[in-house]
Amino acid sequence: MEAVELVLVLLAATAALGVVSMRLNVPQPVLLMMGGVALAFMPMLPPVRMEPETVFLLFVPPLLYRAALDTSLVELRRRIRGIAFLSFTMVLATMVTVAVTAHAVVPDLPWSAAFALGAIVSPPDSVAAISLTRTVRLPRSIVTLLRGEGLVNDAAAFTAYRMAVAAMVMGTFSLKDAALGFVEAAAIGTVGGIAVGWTIARLRERLRDMPVVENTISLLTPFAAFLPAERLGGSGVLAVVAMGLYLGQWAPRTISPQTRLQADAMWEMVVFLLEGLIFVLVGFELPRALTTLGGYPLPSLAWWGAAVAAAVVLSRMVLVILQPYVDNALRRLGGHPAPLPAWSHVLFVSWAGVRGGESLVIALSLPMATAAGAPLPARDLIIFLTFVVIVTTLLVQGLSLGALTRLLRIRGDDADVREEAHARERLREAGLACIAHQASAGTLDADAARRARTLLHLDRPSAPGVAGAVLEAQRHALLALFDEGRISDGVMRRLQRELDLHTVSVVMLPESATSTTRRPPVFPD
Repeated sequence: MEAVELVLVLLAATAALGVVSMRLNVPQPVLLMMGGVALAFMPMLPPVRMEPETVFLLFVPPLLYRAALDTSLVELRRRIRGIAFLSFTMVLATMVTVAVTAHAVVPDLPWSAAFALGAIVSPPDSVAAISLTRTVRLPRSIVTLLRGEGLVNDAAAFTAYRMAVAAMVMGTFSLKDAALGFVEAAAIGTVGGIAVGWTIARLRERLRDMPVVENTISLLTPFAAFLPAERLGGSGVLAVVAMGLYLGQWAPRTISPQTRLQADAMWEMVVFLLEGLIFVLVGFELPRALTTLGGYPLPSLAWWGAAVAAAVVLSRMVLVILQPYVDNALRRLGGHPAPLPAWSHVLFVSWAGVRGGESLVIALSLPMATAAGAPLPARDLIIFLTFVVIVTTLLVQGLSLGALTRLLRIRGDDADVREEAHARERLREAGLACIAHQASAGTLDADAARRARTLLHLDRPSAPGVAGAVLEAQRHALLALFDEGRISDGVMRRLQRELDLHTVSVVMLPESATSTTRRPPVFPD
């Protein structure tokens, strides 16, 4: 079977398993992984063969970019201490713990390979953790912490991984050179990402009347930041994250409603397919990885996998449980004591370290050979141990997260409900003020103003004649609430989507109707 046909089969399997997951309410990552294992035993399907750099390039930049676009800088700043701990201290501590454990239990495993394994499995997949609990409403504080961790820890882990791989390929390692290289790569990546983001923003401002072209640029945007940063010796991952955060703040104020609605649908499909393919590949590659390790006794492989998985799980639990007490002690020394978080929330976050497809993508992107041309040491073993960690955390931690929330009696807060109610009232006030202004200016007669006010009180958009001005006033009021920190990023995006749908259906569609197209009035008298 040709490579293109294989990709089509995997895409079809991803879509089908996604449907089954939704119908049966089974965690999607687990089902996709099991489906991949089943596909691997089908005799007519050849093994997946992709270049390591191709794997990394196709999967990592788009997923990171979309995650950064949907991340609120306001929410990040509110939880910056916890996110920084989980994203940097936790990643480095997990990497060191796993490296020490792997080097101790696996005979003759080089330190460079052990640290590469630690970097690969150190970042949890927050998207998988949240999706595994989609039937339970989590408090905003937990969701913000996990999403922030998932975005920032990828950048830290990927950068550490690149340094470890460089040591494996070159055969030497210098802590000083690695530290300087980290700072240089981070600086080039961050500055370069913001510069590319600014350039793309200026370009898209000139294409506001071309949604299809603009969204084609959106699809190519993560690669426009990643590739130049890598060529210049910087961190392509940090470039994508920095650019995504910049454009995420710019987009709600500038992108047209048509483009935004189209982009949301496009990126939702792209992320679904990429994340689905990752988990299918986890299962699809597992049997092949086992066949390449025939020289190792099965009991030894099981022991090594269990030791590494235990190091991953326990290091997170210990550090997350201790961190609030250490942080509180430091705050007291500084004269700024703060209350401890709820112990149930701390315990949940400590258990929510599910590893997912991102770790597999990093593992599969390991080079095949060293700079001298010799096979990369322990490459297949690293991939296998990564599989073990992913499978263990998905099955043990992932499947128990829903039960854990019920056991700990964790309930979602009503902050979003309150904020949304307040925002809707402000939007209604902004719409009424706009109608009153137009009526006083003589651009709107009394009967039309009365109908517009009635529709507004019913939470329905105004008639086409006044809808454009009212929706624009409401859009400005919504962004003002967000800038003031009165509503969360999620509430802002949800209400902005409603305004965009009203704009497209009430304002733009009637104007684009031709004389041969007959449409019933949206709000007939």
